[in-house]
Amino acid sequence: MTPEADPKSARVVVADDQTVVREGIVMLLGLLPGVEVVGAAGDGEEAVALVAGLAPDVVLMDLRMPRCDGVEATRRIRAEHPGTQVVVLTTFADDESLFPALEAGARGYLTKDAGGDEIVRAVHSVLSGDAGLSPGIQRRLLERLAETEPAPAAPSEPPDGLTAREMEVLLLIAEGLSNPEIARSLHVSTATVKTHINNLFTKTGLKDRAQAVRYAYAKGLVRPPAG
Repeated sequence: MTPEADPKSARVVVADDQTVVREGIVMLLGLLPGVEVVGAAGDGEEAVALVAGLAPDVVLMDLRMPRCDGVEATRRIRAEHPGTQVVVLTTFADDESLFPALEAGARGYLTKDAGGDEIVRAVHSVLSGDAGLSPGIQRRLLERLAETEPAPAAPSEPPDGLTAREMEVLLLIAEGLSNPEIARSLHVSTATVKTHINNLFTKTGLKDRAQAVRYAYAKGLVRPPAG
């Protein structure tokens, strides 16, 4: 869904300790349809406080900030205000703080050179549940898991009562596919994909795609890519 097709603007808080960056994002988003910037924070503590007071739909969260960094702020927001989603802002996609932020509950990420349209798409994607993590990020996440956790043996049957179709969806999530991409791959509707994801998340206790990647690795369903 494009932002123009969405009748409801997403309420957004922007958190970045660099004034020029923060004000630039706020100004940029103010010119575009589909989002309404309701607050701006200069550090993680301020971001958490704004979320508590304003209940925004999404926080665009810088990772490296004083007092409370983006990872800890994300963890607190997702624990205390689960109705607010977090999209992290990074200078580089391989920022070492990115994976902890995803594990803390961030639903997506953007590099700081992203254009306004890209930011709006990311905001609406996380709200609709369609967002995926890029294949490059998925690769590095699996490599990170392989470095820190032993590779488990593959299960003889689907874990946690997952159906064959739910297993297919899980493996495609682990490849970095978004909901529309999974739908095209399986020749089903996006609504059907969302139903399968809701079911598999309920059965496994998962909350987001980063957790799904970790789960798939921990159960021996996927391996880090060779080379």
